[in-house]
Amino acid sequence: METTRRLALVTGASSGIGAQIALELARNSFDLFLTGRDAQRLESVAVSARLAGAQVETLVLDLAKVGAAQALSKHFEERELSVLVNNAGFGSSGDFAQMDPQTLESMILLNVSTLTLLTRLLLPNLLRQPEARVLNVASTAAFSPCPTLAVYAATKAYVLSFSEALATELQGTGVSVTAVCPGATVTNFAQTAALNVTQFSRGAMSAEQVARQSVRALLRGKRSLVTGWPNAAMAFLTRLTPRSLAAGIAASILKNN
Repeated sequence: METTRRLALVTGASSGIGAQIALELARNSFDLFLTGRDAQRLESVAVSARLAGAQVETLVLDLAKVGAAQALSKHFEERELSVLVNNAGFGSSGDFAQMDPQTLESMILLNVSTLTLLTRLLLPNLLRQPEARVLNVASTAAFSPCPTLAVYAATKAYVLSFSEALATELQGTGVSVTAVCPGATVTNFAQTAALNVTQFSRGAMSAEQVARQSVRALLRGKRSLVTGWPNAAMAFLTRLTPRSLAAGIAASILKNN
């Protein structure tokens, strides 16, 4: 019997964790709608996903723009959506007083506003399906204040809190919400965030490993996942630590990056 392929939307799918989540979903019998800013890389991911048996549509779109969530949601007015992966996001490091205001605005818009609005706009579609899933990519930075990554960590704390609250609201509806919190991962994040790439990459997981664990948690309907046991142990201990102390520890770690 032929397996029915359902549709998954993955944002930020042109590289890194988003690209690997897309490929993992393709291997799990999902067709894909992929968005990203890099047309060439996005098409490369699409080619690999098609080789895994998926039908793939791509859309080059900068989600760090006002109105981007509304523009993207219009593509799903007449098609059924079973999985929404809110992966698009970025970070930037430095002393807050010296950071570029426009960069901060774009970060908050992408990491918080677009994720929230896109979820709201597509939720009625997801609720019409017999079983649907939302995966929001947060970070281990969500568990602690992070000096020099203050805004990025705050946006990821929002993603985690929002996801956990929405998961409770949607109990019994057939729609699950999963927040995944990766630690250091071998992607372009460190370079984009102006962190020391060599230091940041020590002990980092591969994007493939993170994606595999994330999709497994998504399909099982888990509420949250910290990828990798060292990261999970760190997140657990951080939650038991006074926040002022946690901020100091994070500052020491990030100073070496």
